[in-house]
Amino acid sequence: MSIVSDIALLQGSTAIASAIIIGCGAIGAALGVGLIGSKYLESAARQPELAGKLFLRMCVISALVDALPIIGVGIALWFSSSAPFTNQLINLLPQIA
Repeated sequence: MSIVSDIALLQGSTAIASAIIIGCGAIGAALGVGLIGSKYLESAARQPELAGKLFLRMCVISALVDALPIIGVGIALWFSSSAPFTNQLINLLPQIA
């Protein structure tokens, strides 16, 4: 394999890994927020006098759960834009030619 095909393979693999990171984060956040909402509704139905306190706590936990996909998007964008592993292959080009 030539260095150009190695770079293309690395960039393609980086794009796939970025998509997996973003997809898994989104699925996890959707499941987490769904479970948080259902448990809030169950607990508010059992004790309606605590619904206000529980709502505030549910919002805080929901914000923390939603932070994970945002961090995943940041990491995926970092891998996609900076391509830290591609630079090592590009530095090998003058040695091969």
